[in-house]
Amino acid sequence: MTQKTLPLTEDLYHYFIQHSVKEHPLQKELREDTSDMVMSRMATAPEQGQLLALLVKLLNVKRYLEIGVFTGGSSLAVGLNLPSDASIVALERREEYAEIAQVFWDKAGFSDRVDLRIGPAVESLAELESEGAAGSFDLAFIDADKPHYPEYYESCLRLVKKGGLIIIDNVFWHGNVAKEEFDDKDTESMREFNKMVYEDERVQIAMLPLGDGMTLAYVR
Repeated sequence: MTQKTLPLTEDLYHYFIQHSVKEHPLQKELREDTSDMVMSRMATAPEQGQLLALLVKLLNVKRYLEIGVFTGGSSLAVGLNLPSDASIVALERREEYAEIAQVFWDKAGFSDRVDLRIGPAVESLAELESEGAAGSFDLAFIDADKPHYPEYYESCLRLVKKGGLIIIDNVFWHGNVAKEEFDDKDTESMREFNKMVYEDERVQIAMLPLGDGMTLAYVR
């Protein structure tokens, strides 16, 4: 053990990837096919996908909620590791991104178990609650527009069962949350959100320095 997380140098990062990440060929294909997209930086990092895949197994996930699909990196990592009787509810605002994800869900053979809902996530989450989905999800992943994170989080607390897990991405916000000179709306909203989750007694959390920072929140 060590008292402080080691700085992740470029050499150490490459070692870390080479000795921990085992990607499915479809995951590699998705990353390569979308690497030239203008917003490719929004894609799930390989090490994040690896963690999601492991958590699916550990939690025996049968029902997964994703808020912010983009091109499908995280949902692909999850779907490839779900049992055959499990399902996904995927919320995405932009149809052109979801269409790419659907191609890879089809290739992976689980697209028939994905309930894709296009539109503002706040509205889709309200629909899920009105349909009686409260407490029905084992795992939720939040990776969408940052100002609405508090609303997404509160919805997930109602939709995820006790003993389930909520994962929140981009909690470091490119490292800006730790830099006082950054006071833009997105950075400030992420600082406030991180503080809110840290102080929330309804969950037990661990913030991990993977990708752009991920918070795991266990629902008490």
